[in-house]
Amino acid sequence: MENAYFLEMEGICKTFPGAKVLDNIDLKIKQGEVRALMGENGAGKSTLIKILGGIYDQDTDNGKIKINGQEVQINSVKDAKQHGISIIHQEICLADHRSVADNLFMGFEISQNIKCFLDDKEMIRQAQAVIDDMGIEIDARIKVEMLSIAKQQMVEICRALMSNARLIVMDEPTSSLTKTEIEQLFVQIGKLKKAGIAIIYISHRMDEIFRVSDSVSVLRDGQMIGTHLASELTTEKIIEMMVGRKLSEVYRKDETLKTGDVCLEVKNFSNKYLKNISFELKKGEILGIGGLVGAGRTELARAIFGIDKVNEGELFINGKIVHIRSARDAIEHGIGYVPENRKIEGLFLNNTIAYNTTITVLEKFMNFCKINKKKENSVMDEYGKRLAIKMTSSRQKVSQLSGGNQQKVVVAKWLATNPDILILDEPTRGIDIGAKSEIYHLIFELARQGVAIILISSEMEEIINLSTRVAIMYEGEIKGLLDEEEVKYITQEKVMWFASGGEKHAENKTKAEN
Repeated sequence: MENAYFLEMEGICKTFPGAKVLDNIDLKIKQGEVRALMGENGAGKSTLIKILGGIYDQDTDNGKIKINGQEVQINSVKDAKQHGISIIHQEICLADHRSVADNLFMGFEISQNIKCFLDDKEMIRQAQAVIDDMGIEIDARIKVEMLSIAKQQMVEICRALMSNARLIVMDEPTSSLTKTEIEQLFVQIGKLKKAGIAIIYISHRMDEIFRVSDSVSVLRDGQMIGTHLASELTTEKIIEMMVGRKLSEVYRKDETLKTGDVCLEVKNFSNKYLKNISFELKKGEILGIGGLVGAGRTELARAIFGIDKVNEGELFINGKIVHIRSARDAIEHGIGYVPENRKIEGLFLNNTIAYNTTITVLEKFMNFCKINKKKENSVMDEYGKRLAIKMTSSRQKVSQLSGGNQQKVVVAKWLATNPDILILDEPTRGIDIGAKSEIYHLIFELARQGVAIILISSEMEEIINLSTRVAIMYEGEIKGLLDEEEVKYITQEKVMWFASGGEKHAENKTKAEN
């Protein structure tokens, strides 16, 4: 009889210089089971998955990995695939200049009868069949570089499906997907379950965990805190297991925030992405900007910061018109910007934490051609402690940090400029609830100090719980602007009404009825 557990990991340990990352971890997953693997960044999730995927070796021979009851040795990615294990990493890893079909068949291409020629036609046919089965609109012949990030993520998922995997690890698979694409993914997960394929699902989005998971395992500080049926858990219980404290301590909405004078005014901003955008921002205010993917939120942030040009419109700071044509102009006018994509736009991954934190204020430490290390270190120490960045030293490379700590470094970089206005674009995307809580508290702290904050987020809980006012965008326009009194009674339904163009649809319906 086939073993009930497809995967059994027993006594897995891993130590890196100076830290024990995994301490005697056990993980067992049945065929057709969806297991959520949760924990803060740095809890050990990625390390455990990399051992399963053959990227890392475990410390000793004491740990065991069994597939269908048989002990196996997984020493490489190839070993993992041969045992039916496929990992979809959070960071997209595709050959941009090759077609979708080429990417799906990379490593196991189909040959024609004459072995030296590939059967492109058959590979395209099979690739398109898998794509169509997922219900997504992608042409298997198109080059990957022509696809959006969301569709590239779907290609990664298709590639895992085509490898005949019996266990698929999905690491934050929805981080770049639209609501419709997420629903399509969930449908596919249901099909995989029925086919007996096991899934390890890593996500920080609680609604997804309860939507797709049969069971939940929680890691904290390299130890397995527990595994329970999802039906036996609540959001509060999972968070308490993850961070050792209750949900009530995560959001501490500061009802005492007092806003001051208007410090930023955007008037009639327009370009190919924006349509006549106007709003004011006050000192000490947290202006939440909501909307669906493609609504123009990031484009608005980039326009204010001088990265993207505007065809029309004016920008006022403290009542005076200013012309911001570059990021340097924005910094000189007291604006900081934490971008959505921290790895590409926010960080120099192969440089040190100290370098990344002080790069925006480097001129303060320069003495002719030399850097005053004492001054640089004082800034690094201040923000490292203030943001509780977990690091071995300030000379550690940023690429070696967890996602949550990388995000803290990006925030530290802009705090070092002492901004009067701070734009935060998806500041908690892809980080755990503990790191989120720390960033939430920092946002309130900055607002209390009088910093004006624009908070862009796709998580409605953040918009609702953090904002003093809320602007909701749809197709490049602000469709709803809720004042401080209205925000007290804001609901997800009201946000979604504006975010999905509800006002526009209502107008069209009225016209049709008349």
